[in-house]
Amino acid sequence: MTAAAELDRLSGTPPAEGGAELGQIIIADRVVEKIAAQAVLEIPDAGGAAPRVFGHAMPAAGHLGIRRTGLRQAPKVAADVDGRTVYLGLAISTRWPVSIVQVSTQVREHVRARVHDLTGLTVAEIRLTVTGLITGPAPTDRVQP
Repeated sequence: MTAAAELDRLSGTPPAEGGAELGQIIIADRVVEKIAAQAVLEIPDAGGAAPRVFGHAMPAAGHLGIRRTGLRQAPKVAADVDGRTVYLGLAISTRWPVSIVQVSTQVREHVRARVHDLTGLTVAEIRLTVTGLITGPAPTDRVQP
C-alpha cells in the first residue's frame, strides 16, 4: 500500500479517481478483435471478408488454397484501444440478396453492444467494409440476435 493510500485510509478520505491500489486492467487490441469477430458471426447474414491479393478481392480464391469467403469464416477485424475507447475496422461479407445497409446496421449495433458488455470499453467508431456477397441460404446453426 502506498503512503498516500495509507493516509487516505486512516483519514477516511476516499481514494482519488483512478488511484486503485490493485492496479489497472488493460485489455489488448487482439482481445477486442476476437470479441468483435465473434460478434459479427452472431449476425446470420454476415460473415468473413473476401480474400484479397494485392488489394483486389479474389472471390474464387478458395480454389487456389487461400481461405474462403463464407458466413462461417471470421471477418477481418482491426482494433485500436485507446484508454477506455475502442476504434474498430471490420471487413465482412454479406448474404445476397439481403440489404447491405440493414446487415451493416445490425453488425455495427451488435458489435458495439457486445464489446461494451464484455469489456466495459466504449466503441467510438466502427469502419465497416463489405468486401463480398455470398449466395445461398443462411446457416441454420447461427445464433439470431
